[in-house]
Amino acid sequence: MIALFRLVNGVVFSYKGTMQRQTIRGMISAVTDSLLRMSRTPVNYWAEFGLDIPLCVVLTFEGLRRHDIHSIEVFLTILFGLFIFSYLEYAVHRWLFHGSVEIMVQGHRVHHKNPQGYDALPFFLPSLVILGLTGVFILLMPASYAFLLSGVMAFGYVTYGLSHFTIHHTRFHQPLARRWAANHLIHHYHPESNFGVTTPLWDILLGTRYVIPNPKRI
Repeated sequence: MIALFRLVNGVVFSYKGTMQRQTIRGMISAVTDSLLRMSRTPVNYWAEFGLDIPLCVVLTFEGLRRHDIHSIEVFLTILFGLFIFSYLEYAVHRWLFHGSVEIMVQGHRVHHKNPQGYDALPFFLPSLVILGLTGVFILLMPASYAFLLSGVMAFGYVTYGLSHFTIHHTRFHQPLARRWAANHLIHHYHPESNFGVTTPLWDILLGTRYVIPNPKRI
């Protein structure tokens, strides 16, 4: 009788555990699907700028208002922030959007199918990442430098977002602008190359810039 009771009890607990796991998986799946649907809407697309631009202004102002950074240090911090962001832009595009993180790959695949759509990250995610980086920077350097560096990187991200939108929605006539836009548009035909959007710097340095095949070598 005791053995039967233990058997029934074990089956009940196993069933409850299975149901709980299925419920958790279902909740995670539902949240993921909701985020994916939301991330494809114009409201989400522009809401991201609505958060990122004020955050950029606040962080930059906070970094400069104490007047404890010399002009040359401000200049160097800005250059360093833009340099770091340009690499992050390249790295995220290459190794996350075209990598093995399925939710990132899936969302970016939609953009490749419809480049003029409004596919983007969930509007709150970039701001959370920037705030997280700010916290890390504060642990590594004086607060003024940390806020300014984060503000510059936020500016870089806003510039990236507006540049990306403009490239896909504008027909450029000025030769330099056309060449700049073509650097990214080529990526949509050759997705294994040209991962930089605002600059081809890292594609050049890391050997992923698209090179037109030489017919004489074929």
